[in-house]
Amino acid sequence: MPKVSVIMGVYNTPKNYINKAIDSILNQSFQDFEFIICNDSCTDDTFDNIQTKYKDNRIVWIQNDKNRGLAYTLNHCLNVANGEYIARMDSDDDSLPKRLEKQVKFLDENIDFDVVNCNINVFDDNGIYGERTYHELITKKDFVFSNPIVHPAVMVRKKAYDMVGNYRDIPKTYRNEDYDVFMRMQIKGIKMYTIQEKLFNFREDKNSYGRRKYKYRINEYKIKIENFKKMRLLPKYYLYCLKPLIVGMFPIKMLNKFRNK
Repeated sequence: MPKVSVIMGVYNTPKNYINKAIDSILNQSFQDFEFIICNDSCTDDTFDNIQTKYKDNRIVWIQNDKNRGLAYTLNHCLNVANGEYIARMDSDDDSLPKRLEKQVKFLDENIDFDVVNCNINVFDDNGIYGERTYHELITKKDFVFSNPIVHPAVMVRKKAYDMVGNYRDIPKTYRNEDYDVFMRMQIKGIKMYTIQEKLFNFREDKNSYGRRKYKYRINEYKIKIENFKKMRLLPKYYLYCLKPLIVGMFPIKMLNKFRNK
């Protein structure tokens, strides 16, 4: 059995992005892993191209019966995963060479923790333009403003996913699957930590705010209300539940200017 199962969904990702993402996993300093790649019914030749190019026996190819979205896709991956640890990966990001090694080392040496995050570089087609750092010991208050876990850069003990029943594939978690699952882990008392090193390059173009429809902001509001109640963060932090709704009312140019500053 592999120590780590790396799980990644694929849907119509540009060739130059996905090749770099796959290479960044296959070339890790830590090699005891399986790499589960799920085709979420691509409508282009993305999946055919990578299956043709990559003949590595560490890759496990699976496919959804139709386009199902991220939560279903990741649950499909989790259902076939054999690793003790689950490492997430997205098809347009880049794991730095020692990411898996350092996350495995942390979980091996800290048995009280089940989730290990890391700091990140933020990049687009023009290169790295920023960075994000997170608190070392992640508490429920870190979830108040936004998700303190970088979803595609996280490593989690498989048993932690089992404890919360994996991702919830329901309408109100769409585009917020990760925020929801990690809040539910926090509710279960699962301990989370951030390695204070940048081990991951996270792709985020400067127009990303413009692509988020308001209905997804409403979804975020709903899961905040639901999980904040269980985390005993209400009514004190109710105004933070309104954040996605308020942010969605501002002009995109203003939001991008504020974020970049």
